Amino acid sequence: MCRNIHTLHNFAPPATTDEVHAAALQYVRKVSGMQKPSRANEAAFEHAVHTIAHATEHLLAALVTSAPPRDRVVEAERRRARAAVRFGA
Repeated sequence: MCRNIHTLHNFAPPATTDEVHAAALQYVRKVSGMQKPSRANEAAFEHAVHTIAHATEHLLAALVTSAPPRDRVVEAERRRARAAVRFGA
């Protein structure tokens, strides 16, 4: 759905509150079609971000896996390599 939202589950160290909030913000921006809401919609926008971030934190805490945690540095390098192939160096 949105390229800026990355997988947050099963990483070492676990996803931070800031990462969860950023993902929630990107989701709400995409769904609402607004980069920055008007003053009339600001409260609803912020409430949605807070609610989605809260639900995401609960989801990440409840998920279980038998796979070993992934390394953030290795995953970032994979993304950079895919981007280099896709868009050129």
